[in-house]
Order: sequence, then structure tokens, then C-alpha cells
Amino acid sequence: MESLTTTELAALLAFITLAATLYSSVGHGGASGYLAAMALFGLAPVFMKPAALAMNIAVAGLVFYRLWRAGYFDARLFWPFALGSIPLAFVGGALTLPGGVYKILVAVALLVAASRLLWKAQDQEAASTPNILVALACGAGLGFLSGLTGVGGGIFLSPLLLLLRWANMRTTAAVSAAFILVNSIAGLAGHASVALQWPAQLPALMLAALAGAVIGSELAVRRLAPVTLRRVLGVVLVIAGAKLLLTA
Repeated sequence: MESLTTTELAALLAFITLAATLYSSVGHGGASGYLAAMALFGLAPVFMKPAALAMNIAVAGLVFYRLWRAGYFDARLFWPFALGSIPLAFVGGALTLPGGVYKILVAVALLVAASRLLWKAQDQEAASTPNILVALACGAGLGFLSGLTGVGGGIFLSPLLLLLRWANMRTTAAVSAAFILVNSIAGLAGHASVALQWPAQLPALMLAALAGAVIGSELAVRRLAPVTLRRVLGVVLVIAGAKLLLTA
């Protein structure tokens, strides 16, 4: 991991905490935010995926527990997506891409995440349930992308559930958190089966992410994140994605 000054490390940890707070408030693990932070501070791609997945597991696990306890989790909606995603997340996690290709894929994921944050979703009741084969196929694609890039897949699953009216906002958050959790575990396991390098500052990064998750999970149960913060983070993700594309 590239050496960071004390000021740079403090700024990185603050960004991680902010990202974890905001993402966990809508049922996400925050990997795209963590990847953006690490990209902005110039961390090597070899550290980015495992660190992002590890923070994802901690944050998504806490968020899922809070939302499950609150009664928002729909297991029947979750399992078809999860069954399709878990094996493909492991496969994607086991693949190691060249630095330039990895940066491009992560940049695309960040830009999609930014559009998700900048897009103001309207809450609505579920109008239908997905076909099991469709859910399995969607889960497989999202799982592979999750393991390959280090994102949990929630940034793609959430708009899918909302746009097709398969779930309301709270259920979407709960299902996304569970989806992110299992994909991140599978992706990290796949990555560990091939090569695993942790950044030296991982304990500090984990603590920063968990601190944000404690705040965000409370917001997830009680209310949605402030729109202004969502837009600010969306802009930051656009900047980080652009930086990765320019340096790929």
C-alpha cells in the first residue's frame, strides 16, 4: 500500500466513514464509496478489491441485521437472486485483472453508483414478483460483477427492484444488504483462493467503516439519508470514476 501522510490517512478515514454512513442508510455496503476513496488517494488496485469486500461484509452484515430485526427482509425475494449470485461472485473474485482493465471496470461501477445516488427514487409498494429464472439470471450477472470488481452488487440490484416494482424502498434496502453480504463473502473467498494482499491500514479502515455503519443503520431503520449528502457523494464518485478512466 502506498505510504500516506497522517493528514491523508485522516482524510481517507473520514471519507470511508461518510461513505459507510450514507450507503448503509439505504441498505448498501458502501464498496463503491470505499473504492472511490482508495482511488482518489492513489492506492494500488491489488489492495482495493479485498479491502472493499472486507468493509462491505462488516457494514452490510450490520445493516442487514438491523433491517431484519425491524421486519423489512423478504426471504422469498432474496433467495433466487442469492442462489444465482454466490457461485459467480466466487468465480469473479478468483479472477485477477490487469491494473488498467480493473480500473476501467471499477470506474464504470462508480459511475453507475453515482447515477444511483443522484437519481431520486420514489417509494412505492411492490406490484409483482420476479420470475425465478429471471431472478437467478440477474443474480448470476450481478454476482460475477460483484466478485470481479469488489462491489457488493447492491448498487445494481436496488434500482432493478425499484424500477420493476418488485419491492418497496425498505424491503429493497433489506434485500440489497443481504445480497451484498453473501456476494462479498463469496467474492472475498474467491479472491483469497488465488491471491490476497491486505493494506497495512485495514484495521483503521474497518473501524471507520463500522462507525459509519452504526450511524447509517439507524437511519436505515428510521428514515432515508439526506438528499444533499447523496448528491455530494454522487459527485465524488463521478470524480473518482473519471480519475480511474484517465489513469487506466
